Amino acid sequence: MDRFRSVQTILSGIDVFIGGPIQHALRGDALINKVQDPIISAIDAVTDAGGNVFSAHVAEAFGKQTAYFTPDEVSVRDFRWMNKCDVFVPVLPIQANGALVRTDGTHVELGWASALRRPIVLVTAHPFTEDASHLLKGLPRVGQVTVLGIDEFLKDPLHLATIIARVVGTSMSASLPRVAKASTMERPNSTSPLKQRGKVNDNVT
Repeated sequence: MDRFRSVQTILSGIDVFIGGPIQHALRGDALINKVQDPIISAIDAVTDAGGNVFSAHVAEAFGKQTAYFTPDEVSVRDFRWMNKCDVFVPVLPIQANGALVRTDGTHVELGWASALRRPIVLVTAHPFTEDASHLLKGLPRVGQVTVLGIDEFLKDPLHLATIIARVVGTSMSASLPRVAKASTMERPNSTSPLKQRGKVNDNVT
């Protein structure tokens, strides 16, 4: 309880874009637990620390409403979130066979984050899985990337909040040029349970 209280506001005012598999992780209209559980843990860790979350998983009701979104809407929405966020947190879960769950969209978003010089906290297997691409493994050489082992994260989700606070602070004080955040403000959506807590933005404009 004391530790929870100590992190309740460390991400206050920080916009966190949390990404991860959706389309290739659906079974019917629901995400497989191997994917949904760590993403929910990441969302909860950030919101519990006072952060503001951008999440396609929340916007699409964890797969139940994915079919209602067009490719254009998803691309515009996610790129706008990337421009507005302070940090990108992609969650790349591992399948039972030890391979990464396929997520083409998240890898596109990793490219956006690197190009826009957004800090990245990558939650996945560490060391990387054998099937991870060279570009994923080499991303820390060209971007501000911190890797948090997914097993370590699942044991202590609140650790994610402390890492985010540290990397965002480092990014803001660094001398490297950084593409400015978009000034577009998100409109609140009262239909999302997480949005009702005042922490999650999930609208498409």
